[in-house]
This record gives sequence, structure tokens and C-alpha cells, in this order.
Amino acid sequence: MGKETPRIEEYLESIYKLQEMKESATTSKIAESLELSPSSVSEMLKQLEQKGFVNYADKGVVLTEEGERAAKKVIRKHRLSERLLTDILGFGWDEVHEEACRLEHDISSEMEEKIEKRLGNPKTCPHGYPIPDKEGLVARDNAVKLSELKAGEKGVIVSVFEENPGMLQYIGSLGLYPEVNIEIKSIAPFGGPILVNVRGEQKSLGKELAEKILVEKKK
Repeated sequence: MGKETPRIEEYLESIYKLQEMKESATTSKIAESLELSPSSVSEMLKQLEQKGFVNYADKGVVLTEEGERAAKKVIRKHRLSERLLTDILGFGWDEVHEEACRLEHDISSEMEEKIEKRLGNPKTCPHGYPIPDKEGLVARDNAVKLSELKAGEKGVIVSVFEENPGMLQYIGSLGLYPEVNIEIKSIAPFGGPILVNVRGEQKSLGKELAEKILVEKKK
């Protein structure tokens, strides 16, 4: 399989990330992620199905084995680019997504390997998501959405959705970074705020925000 066009890569990356966030890759969610019209997305999904990259499911599409392999290639370059931007060039974690989107399509395999070596073979991006290795292998976890935890449950943050700079700035201001321990103190009824203990301080999160944070529950 040869190198895919940047447009195809962006679609595969979007679908992969939705699956990673435990979301269904529906036409509307892909359209929102890529800032495109649903009709444009529907047409492209048909092409991706014809190419053998996706299959239609009950809700949206899922990546085929070939589609996942292609998605991981661009995801790897994207996340290594984000690490380069934060660790070497000093960008904030809320500033790197768009820059990495531009870099990911043009990085050669040789440059990819040099970046990885220079960074000390990082395992995750600045937002906590795993970086696939050269063979496409990804460390699996048992992460769930923070919004799924119950009052009294504890966990450690695994990853934070990275595409909205304003959201990342706010999440950072609350101290909700990867590898930080949290405890659910209380959950207001009817979709109300979730009170979370973060490093000894109580922070209030809306359900929408809590759905953007993946945690691994502690027993």
C-alpha cells in the first residue's frame, strides 16, 4: 500500500481518534472534527469503503485492518511531531495540534526515525495518547471516560482530547494532565457538574468536558 493523499489521511486519523475516545465514528462527528459538511463526509466515506479502509457499522463506520494500519502511520507522525514541538521547540500542549497536522503529511520515514531517537523514544504524545511504534503496535489500556466514573471512585488520567486549544487551556488550568490522580467526590443529578479532587483541591467539571478525559480506574 502506497502513501495516501493528505485528505484520506485526515479522514482515517479522525476515525481512528474517535474510536480511541470510545466514540462512534458517525458522519456528523467526523464532519465536526474536520470542519466539513456532512454531505462531503458521506461522499468521502463511500470512497474509503471502496478502497477497503472502512466498513459501515450500526453507527457510522469502523476502520478495517488496512484502514487502521494506514491511520496509525499518520497518527505516529502526528504525535511524534507534537512531542517535537513541545519537548524541543517549547510549544504549549494547547498549541501543537494544528502545527502537527501540517507536519504529519510531509515527514519522511528517515526524519520520523531521527525525531523519535532525538526525543528518546517517547511512548505518548503530550496529551497522553500512545504513539504507535514502527510496526503499528500500540500499548492497550483499560481507560474509560471520566464521566463514567461514580462518586467515590479513583483513577489516573490517561489522555485528554487534544484538538480544542481553549478546552486544553481550561483543562490545564484545573491541573488535569496525563498521569495525575483524581477522585470523584460527587456527581450532580440530571447531567449536572462532577466534583473532582485533583491534588487535594476540588474542581468542578461539566459532563461534556468530563467526556473528553480518559482515565484508568484504580481498584
